[in-house]
Amino acid sequence: MNYGLYLSATGVLANSHRQDVIANNIANAETHGFKRDVTSFQQRLTEAKLRGQRGATNPLLENIGGGFLVSPTGIDQTQGDAESTGNNLDTALMGSGYFGVLDGKDTRLTRNGAFAINREGYLVMADNPNVKVLGRDQKTIQLDGRYRANINIGAQGEITQNGQLVGQIGVFDVADKTKLAKRGGNLLANTDDSATGKQLRPSNATVRSEFLERSNVDPALELGQLMDAQRQLEANANMIRYQDSTLGRLVNDVGKIS
Repeated sequence: MNYGLYLSATGVLANSHRQDVIANNIANAETHGFKRDVTSFQQRLTEAKLRGQRGATNPLLENIGGGFLVSPTGIDQTQGDAESTGNNLDTALMGSGYFGVLDGKDTRLTRNGAFAINREGYLVMADNPNVKVLGRDQKTIQLDGRYRANINIGAQGEITQNGQLVGQIGVFDVADKTKLAKRGGNLLANTDDSATGKQLRPSNATVRSEFLERSNVDPALELGQLMDAQRQLEANANMIRYQDSTLGRLVNDVGKIS
């Protein structure tokens, strides 16, 4: 395979992936509690360097490198702005931490504090009534849905209804945030397989009632990066077309037998 074609192809693939990630960030710019994804790449070593075969290839080509490889996408965990909603079941976390929720049989984490009460009286995610909010004891929270307007949520997640303490929203943290992976629905899973990795620990974050945390996506910044990725993709695609044309002339013109 032509070496230049290979390098340009890795550039096309890398920037195509970058475009997809940025486009997803822009699409979720208004999603409460959403954390932007961050792309990262690493240079691929040439085959000779990978195998430790020094002097086995052209030194000039060795200095060019082996192209780009896509690294796992990271999550930007910076705090989003707090937006006032006036809804007594809306909550925003101030500081490092996550709400715990029960998605089916799996415990998930989220920064989206838009809650509601379903028909059975359980505190659930407003955008998905099947996902129940967990309390500090990691059990579901059940309230009296008839008195929804008389519910107040305190700074530590304590829930009072008609002046009586009826529960406490769980706010948790994890030992290694790099082990968090998105699972759709603005939910995060802890993928740490170490002995203590899956143990949720209490967080020092405070709960702000009648507020929601906005996405930490800056649309203007993302659009600038999207245009940069598009230019780099087009540059690599043009190089592929140029090299293909050069190879065509080499085969059909220079290599023609008279």
